[in-house]
Amino acid sequence: MNTSSVACSQSWSISEESLRRYVHFASESCVQELLMSASNDCGDGWKILLTLDNGVEISKRRSGSLHIFRSRCLLRSVSPQQFITVANAIDAAKQWDPDLVEARYIKDVEDNLSIIRLKFGENSKALFRKREFIVYERRESMEDGTVVVAVASLPKEIAAGLLPKPNNAIRGLLVQSGWVVEKLDDLNSCLVTYVLQLDPAGWLPKCFVNRLNTKLVMIIENLRKLVQTTPP
Repeated sequence: MNTSSVACSQSWSISEESLRRYVHFASESCVQELLMSASNDCGDGWKILLTLDNGVEISKRRSGSLHIFRSRCLLRSVSPQQFITVANAIDAAKQWDPDLVEARYIKDVEDNLSIIRLKFGENSKALFRKREFIVYERRESMEDGTVVVAVASLPKEIAAGLLPKPNNAIRGLLVQSGWVVEKLDDLNSCLVTYVLQLDPAGWLPKCFVNRLNTKLVMIIENLRKLVQTTPP
């Protein structure tokens, strides 16, 4: 079998304009889905899994064969922009996600839209071990002061065309994820919602994947500590 032809069939080389249009519309849809997830309390299939003493609430909802997980937390004396500045600082990502080995920008598509590579190493938890994700990241500020950061994987063929997959890595699929940070009447406080739906690729028992997803979404607690100890 001609391996070069197989490689070509698994990757797409598209123009910059086609890439921009795809990512623009896909990220707009992701922003709307995140806003809908943040606006529903216990309705629309959400089931509360646990509420921590520090006020972090974790819930989940089934979507196809995977679950969507949601974590919410009220942060006092923290503005939406202050939270997003820390959460969106790619150099600080390892401080709130210890499994992350590398996060780097591949390219900017628009002023508020970028493509990023997330890499997890051999010592990461089983769900992420030797996996990488090629994702877009869209940052949107709404008229009411709500800030949204939407992150999801590119289709594997487009990702392969932008950055060939290393032989020693598995490319996972981030179906949807991101932050919705709502400004409260108290201008120095905000309600943070983190949403995650992940398919790690490669074989793992489904119950194992969903259980680790629950742990992963608890990174909101790590970010809360980081934000509250970072000067505005």
